[in-house]
Amino acid sequence: MLTGKLIVEQINPAWLIFSEGFHKSRIRRFLKRTTDLLLSITLLILLLPVIIITAVIIKIDSTGPVFFSQERVGENRKTYMVYKFRSMIAEAEKHSGPVWAQDGDDRITRVGSFIRKWRIDEIPQLINVLKGDMSFVGPRPEREFFVKELEDIIPYYGERFTVKPGITGWAQVSYGYGASVEDAIQKLNYDLFYIKNMSTFMDLMIVLRTIKIVLFSKGAR
Repeated sequence: MLTGKLIVEQINPAWLIFSEGFHKSRIRRFLKRTTDLLLSITLLILLLPVIIITAVIIKIDSTGPVFFSQERVGENRKTYMVYKFRSMIAEAEKHSGPVWAQDGDDRITRVGSFIRKWRIDEIPQLINVLKGDMSFVGPRPEREFFVKELEDIIPYYGERFTVKPGITGWAQVSYGYGASVEDAIQKLNYDLFYIKNMSTFMDLMIVLRTIKIVLFSKGAR
C-alpha cells in the first residue's frame, strides 16, 4: 500500500486465486461500465471542437489518414482495434516492424509531437470506451506481438487481461511511458495493484492525476 504496487517476483500464486480483490462482482463491473458510458459521451461532446481542429491540422501537416487504428489485446484476451489520431508518418512500421516509440522518434510528425505532448492523440479512444472495448481507467492495452513476448518473460503478465484496458491507468500516472521489458515489469507491478484494489475512488484519483500530468506535459513520447 505504501509503494502502490505489487512485486511480481514475490507474488504467491495463492494470492491471485484466493484474494477477493482479484474477483470483481457484477455490481462493481456494472458501476464501472455506467461511469465509462457517461464519461465517454460527455467528453466526446465537449471535445468535439478539439477533434475537428486536430483532424484538419493533421491532414494539412502530412499525407495519410487522420485516424490511426491498430489491433490490441483487451479483456479476456479479446482483440480489438484501438483508435487514435495519427501522430506518425503513414506506414511508420513498414520497414522496422513492431517497435516501441522512443525519445526523439523521427517517425513522429510535427503535429504528432504536439498532440502526443498534450495527449490529444488519445481522444479517439473514447469511441473504444463507448463500444465497450476499453474502460476509462485500466491497464494500458498492448499489441499482441509484444504480449506474446512479455508473457514468456514476465510472470503473471496475463492477469492484465482480467479487466478492460484503459485510456489512462495507475501504471501510467505512477510510472509513465515504458519502452523496454524492464519498464513492462515495473508497470505490471502497478497494474496488479490497481486490479486488486480497483474502486470508484481509485479511478477518480487516477483521473485527477492524469489531468495534472497532461497539464504539465510529462511522460509523452
